Amino acid sequence: MPPSPSPNPRAATEEACRALLDRGVNVSVVRLPPSTHGEGDYGFVPTLIKIARDRGVSACIGDGLNQWPAIHRVDAAQIYRLAVERATPGSYYHAVAEAGVPLRNIAEVIGRRLRLPVSAKTREEAAAHFAWFAYFAAMGFTASSEQTQQQLGWSPTMPELLEDLDQPYYFA
Repeated sequence: MPPSPSPNPRAATEEACRALLDRGVNVSVVRLPPSTHGEGDYGFVPTLIKIARDRGVSACIGDGLNQWPAIHRVDAAQIYRLAVERATPGSYYHAVAEAGVPLRNIAEVIGRRLRLPVSAKTREEAAAHFAWFAYFAAMGFTASSEQTQQQLGWSPTMPELLEDLDQPYYFA
């Protein structure tokens, strides 16, 4: 298969899945949000924790109302299992337990747990505070798993992001 013209890895993966589907392979796609949390997490939230530790302040950009969908790793694993067992070929599933968690709320839990102040940064200040992560910290979107829940008979059972983030393993 030739390389994808899209620089977006998600798009390239989904193009590859469509190509396999066109060849008769039973394939479906599970889309994970940036915040897939739980013990052993090494992505979005641990990056924010490290930046807060390094800078001595937990921050958001502006009012911090930009939202991030989230799911616990165990709930995500259940969706993958159900997709293997029950998926309609060519289906797309959103592995989302929470449609959107405001970045400000995440920053507040991090600040409280690290005993650091919480600060709202301007876009200009964000570049210095978040460095390479500023682009991501400024983003925000919501997602729904309503169709995924209906089609797979799934509903989230694990702790939500802020409850999970309040656990010691995130700050060890």
